Order: sequence, then structure tokens, then C-alpha cells
Amino acid sequence: MSVSLPERSQISACVFVLGLLCHSSLLLNAQSQASPQTKERQIRVQEPLRTASASRIDLAPKLDGTLDDPIWQQASAIDNFLQREPFEGQPSTEKTEVRILYSKHEVYFGITCFDSDPKRIVATELRRDVSQELDDYFEIIIDSAHDRRNAYVFQINPLGTQRDALITEEQRTDSGTGDGDPGWDGVWTSEARITKQGWTATVAIPFSTLNFMQSRDVIWGINFKRFIRRKNEEDLWSGWRRVYGAARISQAGELHGISEIGSGRLFIVKPYGLVGFSHFPSSAAGTGLTPGTSALYTGGVDVKLGLRSNLVANLTANTDFADADVDTQQFNLTPYKLFFPEKRQFFLENAGVFNFPLGGDSGDLLFFSRQIGIDPITGEEVPINGGAKVTGSIGNFELGVMDVDTRSSGPNPYANYAVARLKRSLWGGSYIGVMGIDKRSGNPFDSFNQTSGADTRLVFYKNLVVNGYATQTRTPGFSSGQTNVGAGFNYQTNWLEVFAQHRKVGPNFNPEVGFLERTDCICNYLDVTFKPRPKLRGVRELNFEGFIFHAPDTHHVLQTQEWQNTFRIEFNNGSYSDDDIVDVFTQRLITPFNIYKNIFIPVGEYHWTRHQVTYGSPQDRRLMVSLFERFGTYYNGHLNEARVRATYRANERLSFNFAEQWNRFKLGIVAGPAGAVLPAAAGDFSVVFGSFQTNYSFSRFLTLSTLIQMDTANNQAASANIRLRWNYRPDSDLYVIYTAGQRFASLVAANPPQFYENRLAIKFTYSWRP
Repeated sequence: MSVSLPERSQISACVFVLGLLCHSSLLLNAQSQASPQTKERQIRVQEPLRTASASRIDLAPKLDGTLDDPIWQQASAIDNFLQREPFEGQPSTEKTEVRILYSKHEVYFGITCFDSDPKRIVATELRRDVSQELDDYFEIIIDSAHDRRNAYVFQINPLGTQRDALITEEQRTDSGTGDGDPGWDGVWTSEARITKQGWTATVAIPFSTLNFMQSRDVIWGINFKRFIRRKNEEDLWSGWRRVYGAARISQAGELHGISEIGSGRLFIVKPYGLVGFSHFPSSAAGTGLTPGTSALYTGGVDVKLGLRSNLVANLTANTDFADADVDTQQFNLTPYKLFFPEKRQFFLENAGVFNFPLGGDSGDLLFFSRQIGIDPITGEEVPINGGAKVTGSIGNFELGVMDVDTRSSGPNPYANYAVARLKRSLWGGSYIGVMGIDKRSGNPFDSFNQTSGADTRLVFYKNLVVNGYATQTRTPGFSSGQTNVGAGFNYQTNWLEVFAQHRKVGPNFNPEVGFLERTDCICNYLDVTFKPRPKLRGVRELNFEGFIFHAPDTHHVLQTQEWQNTFRIEFNNGSYSDDDIVDVFTQRLITPFNIYKNIFIPVGEYHWTRHQVTYGSPQDRRLMVSLFERFGTYYNGHLNEARVRATYRANERLSFNFAEQWNRFKLGIVAGPAGAVLPAAAGDFSVVFGSFQTNYSFSRFLTLSTLIQMDTANNQAASANIRLRWNYRPDSDLYVIYTAGQRFASLVAANPPQFYENRLAIKFTYSWRP
């Protein structure tokens, strides 16, 4: 009996996945037959709920980064930290102590991180809100609502540099950026010192930053995390299991003792003023952009108001995003859209409340705020008249309501966006929720788009998570095929992770204020990862992963199929290797794929096989390098993707980042516009793109960053962004920003031409607390 290539691929992938499952079952059986002593070593039971107490003081302690002030001795020390990594449940290798005080308006934390070798403490980052994962750091997690699912994150390194974030519904984030969503900014103070015994820090957090107004019988959820970079060691006070981590708020401890405090109502008025100029080239004529030089002069205001404890209103008028980070350029080698994260402050703050994923690892979202205020094709900013949102919690409900109004700009008509999200908390991080989105615009051919949906996340036995959702859209001109339903589960232990998902996306499902990679799909995904930790010198963990993705359309005609076998190894010093042994792909094109300029891949069914080799050097060194090579066939030709990334930290003030990727194509028979067949050599091309960034910190409050990007696929191959930020007082900044190129990337599937803009902006903000 003959078997076609897609069928052979699917059979091979299934055999691999079943093999992993069988191997895992054998290990489980072996564990069940182990001696009681072995079981005791393998299975550590979470300790009873940990509690801490805060001591009241009348005068604030000295916040100089040391604990020399005798006032700190009024608080008892918390010191029983346990390892999450590398040896789960074992005592930390370095002692940590935390003392907690509070006054009428603030809560204070005194932190002592003892270290047997202080000279090897890693402290290199002075810029606020930048990832500190390459440094030693300490983290305070506060669940002031005590709802056991949401929390504030306050993080400092041995230089006293601040990073703050929000954890919503115990959502984990990319381990490379830190715990929580860093889009939230709070007002708090911190100082730190490196000493002969390690390093110490003092932190003061106003109750108003937490928007906390309760004054009696206060109980907070609280947790602490310490990270020791040179050992790649993560220590937690509570929730130290490897499958938990700092984001698992339900496993945090409790803080008692706070009472008789003043009102912590949040109220901030933050006006801004901006001046500068913008210049577009003559080639921008006819696109809705105005060629030539124009002056910039505008102003606006943002307001934050605490409506009640844990419920905040954000108001904005004539919003400007000149200070937002520019997008990192990418070259799209696929017929699908690329995802670019949101970087604008108004939308980032409390963004987790509006999260509605359409499938686990797909990246699809029912609501994607980048669709508001940015032209999806050109990437140019669309002016925002104003907006308002209310986010937070009321009892067991999580609430998010937002309304934003944009005005006409170039090809973009005026539009209004209304979004509402409501979640009801259930047990242990579980919830059930609904969401509605309404877009109204001045486009006569697309005057409205509506999206609604319901979803749930159910957590069983702490490590089995079941997800499900049902959504639909309403768009002019369509009456059917506008639904998207799906379900999946994720089972995770220390040595095994299984993820499965099934989705059915209608051909006319159209969430215009969301992100969707593909429509008309019956998407099935199964991923199994086996994660043993053998006793090999220098090795922390091995990963053996196999997944299969099978996606016919709703008429059951195969459109995409991929199966992959991957081997990873993580070393104790933070270095790693990530290798795709084989990646087998089937793709059907129903329209020609414009892969590069005037080169099109013809309609048809394609099969290819690719391989990947990756290595990353230790992360506690001044110089870190990662190397990546992916190679093999691709559609009707061959593709090599070579990537190198490097970071050099000269000292705590100066650092350099370099990233470059070289894509080399050698295609067979290709088609030009209108289906004209081109010679094979006409399809051979290479694209080089990358970036070089320099960061210099005069202090924690004055920083200069320069980012130069290159993309040879564009006529204007180079772009630059120079950004000076002076944080002259808490939550108040002066920016001087020069951009040559494009700030925001296009969200369309192809690689559209970019318009080279020269823009200089000077922006001044002032945070006023009445």
C-alpha cells in the first residue's frame, strides 16, 4: 500500500509523540514502584500557608539602600526562602532577609541579600523598566486585593534600578522579560548598595500606588523572589514549585498587621506638551501623507483616578505616543501576518484585563490594541481624540471597559472603538468570562465591525488547565461563516508537558480589532515535551519535544501541516542549545505568494523539510552571543536563515546590543506578476536585516539610547532612533527623540514599502497629585 507524503509525515509525527507518551508512562510506573524514601525525595509537598507581619512606625526609616537605621530592627526578619531553580524545595544557597514596616501612607521593605562572593554579584542595568534578567535582582509581589489571582510586581537590582509590572489572572510572561506585564508604571522609591556581605535595598511603596483604601483588617497576598545570576538560581518565599513560579498568585503567602492607614486613593493628573518637526519625502504623495516638512506642536493630558480599591479609571485627551519604543524590523517569509507587540503606554497599562486568547500557542487574540491608532498597512500613527478605560476588580469579578475615538488621517476615516471585558473568578486561578467589541467608522464600505465571545479557564489539580472559547463577528456583507470556537488543555509537571488544542475558524470570521493569523481552518495541535534532569555535570535540563499541527479548511481540504522533533539542552550557567532535528511542512497556496518584491510563489501544494541549530552562551558574562542557523528546502527552492545576536555590557552605564539575520533564497521555477514564469536565477536573492543598539546611562534617571536598523529589502535600507530620557521627578519625564525611518510596523501579511520619515520631538510630561 502506498502512502502520500502528508500521510507519511502525519504517521511519523504521531509515532514520535506516542513514543514520548509511552516513555513517560514507563517513567511514571517506575516512580510508582520506587521506595518510600525515593518518593519522599521526588515529591515535595507544599508547606502550609506562609504568613508575615508588618510593623507600624510613625516616622519613615532612612531609605538610603542600607538597613543601618535602627527602625528596621522593629520588624522581624523573613528568611526561609527555598529554591525553585535549580533544586526544587531545597534551601537557598545564599541567605535572604526581608523586613516590613508601614506608616499611615506607605509600606516599606528592607532587603538583605547575603552573598558568599560579593565580587561576583551581577549588576549592569540602570535603565528603568528594562528587563533585569541578566542581573541579580529581588522582586516583591503584592496582591493587595487578596483575590489570589492578580498582583503588582516591584523589582530592583543591586543598583536600585526599578522595574514594575502587573500580573493578571496568573498569566505568565516570557521568561526573558521578567514576571508580569511591564506596561504598568507606579510611583515608588528604591535604593540599593553592594556591601562586603552581599547587597541591601530599601523600598517604599505608597498605598496610593496600589490604589488601596481599606484601613481595617487588612490581609494582602504577598511573595518574594530572589534571582542570583551567576548561579542561575531562583529562590522564592512561597510557591516554590517549578510548575508554579512568581506568577502563581494563588500560591503566595499572606501579609498581616496593616491597619489604621490613610486614604490610598490614586489620583494623578499628567499633562504633556510636545514640539518638533516631521518630514516626509515626495514619494509619499498620494498615500494620505503630506510630503515636505511640517511643524509639530501639541499638548494633551492623562488622568488616573481610583474609583475604589482595585478599580482605576484612565482618561486621555489628544493622546501622543512620541515616547513609545520603535518596532524591531522583521522580514516576513510567510503568507501570514507578523505579530508586533503593543508599545504605547495608554494601551499597555492594565492590558492583561482585556486578554482573550484564541488558542494557546497560536498568538491569535480577540482584542489587539495595535489595531487602534495605527494604520495597519503603512504603520503610520492615526491621531487619537481621546479615550477612557476602567479596569480592576470588584469582589470576584475582573472588569475592563474602554472607549477610544480617532479622527480622520490620510486613508483612515474617523473611528470609534468600544471594548468590554468581564471575568468571574472561580477556584485556583480558574475563571469564566465574556467580551464584546464594537468598531464604528466613517468608511462607507465597512461602517461597523462587532465581535463577541465567551471563554473559560479551568484549573484542576494545580497542573491541568482546560481552556475553551466561542466567538463570532458581524461585518457588513457577510451572513455566515463568522464564528470561531475552540478548546484545549495543558498538563504540566516537572518532567512532562502536554498541550493539545482544537479550533474551528469560519471563512468570514473577521475580528478587525483583533489579531488573527488565518481563517477558514479546522486547526488541530498536539505538543508533548519530556523534560528530564539527568545527573550530568553542568547540565540542568534536557528537552525532547514533538508536535504536530494539522489544519485543513472547513471543507476538509488540507491547507497546512507541520510536524517537528526538537532537542534542547539547558546548562546551569544559562547557556543553551535548541535544535530542530526535523521540521516537515506541507502548505497549500490558493493565491500566489509574494515572497519578495516582484517574485511570487505560484498556486499549488508544497512540501519541504527544514532543520535548525541554535546555541546561546552563558548569560552571566559581559559578552553574550547566540548563534542560529535554519536550513533546508522551502516551497519550490532552498532557504538558509543565519542569525547572530550579541550583547556586551561594558559596565553599568554602557552596553551594546547587536542582532543580524541573513536570509538566502535559491528558488526553482517562480512566477512574476500576472503569473509570468521567470528564470530560476531570477528567484535567487538574499536579504540582510538587523540592528545595533547603544545604551548609555548617566544615572538611573538620565539615559540615552541609540538604535540603528538595517533592512536591505527596502530602498531606504537604514533607519535610526535616538532617545534621551530624563526622569526629573517621579512619573515625570523630559524626552528628546529623533527618528529617521518608520516607528511602527505594518500588520499586513506582505512586506509593504516603507515611507522614510524624519521626525524630531521634544516631549515634556509632569505628574501632579492634587
